[in-house]
Amino acid sequence: QVQLVESGGGLVQAGDSLRLSCAASGRTFRNYAMGWFRQAPGKEREFVAAISRSGGNTHYADSVKGRFTISRDNAKNTMSLQMNSLKPEDTAVYYCAANYIVMEFTAAGYAYWGQGTQVTVSS
Repeated sequence: QVQLVESGGGLVQAGDSLRLSCAASGRTFRNYAMGWFRQAPGKEREFVAAISRSGGNTHYADSVKGRFTISRDNAKNTMSLQMNSLKPEDTAVYYCAANYIVMEFTAAGYAYWGQGTQVTVSS
């Protein structure tokens, strides 16, 4: 298994930027595809972005394309989500997730999850 811890959430205003980080345990981080999801109160967990094991392939939800960038540093066992031009509708708890080898695009496709970090965007 892999243990994940998110950080970097906070309260920002519309148009601001925020960078989320996910720290992973172990020396086999490079063997896991990673993803970011978000969940607002009363709504289902929503796919945000995913990145392959090497970082060479990425995929984004249409709602964040052009604004968010997912990246990873396998030497440091970390993954990040750079969020620019934030909107009130981006408000949610953001979760990082890991899955062995295979990059997935739904919550059901990921085996390991962090505890979440709150992002609140005011207007």
